[in-house]
Amino acid sequence: MTGLDLQMAQKVLDSQPFSGLVGARITAFGDGAATLEVDIRQELQQQNGFVHGGVLAYAADNSITFAAGTTLGPAVLTGGFSIQYIRPATGRTLIAHADVVHTGRRQAVVRCELFAAGEDGAKTLCAVAQGTVLSATPSSS
Repeated sequence: MTGLDLQMAQKVLDSQPFSGLVGARITAFGDGAATLEVDIRQELQQQNGFVHGGVLAYAADNSITFAAGTTLGPAVLTGGFSIQYIRPATGRTLIAHADVVHTGRRQAVVRCELFAAGEDGAKTLCAVAQGTVLSATPSSS
C-alpha cells in the first residue's frame, strides 16, 4: 500500500544514529507488520546482566512505528506507547515483532511482542507493548 519495502525500511533505520549505536536491523517489513532485531551484547545490559529496559522500549517503539508505516506511509511519528515487562531479557538476540491492529486515515494502533532468543533459537516472551502512531503527512483541506 505504501510502496515501501524491506530494503528501504532498513535504509530509514540506518539513517537513525541511535539505531546504529544499538545495532538494530529490520528483518521483516510489510502488510501491517515489522520485525526489528538487536544482538544482545554487554553494552546493552543493566547491572544484573539483563537487557536494559530502555533497549526493549526502543525496540518496541521503532517496530511499532515501522509496522504503522506499512499502512500509513513513510511519514509517521509515535503518538505514544506503553510497555509491560514480563521477564528479564537474556540470550543472543532481542526480537520485537509488531502488528497493526487498526489503521484509520490519520493514525494506527499497533501491538508488539518482544522476545529474547537464545543460542538454540528458542524464543522467550519478555515484554508486550501497544502504541498509537500518527501520520505526519499534511492533510489536504
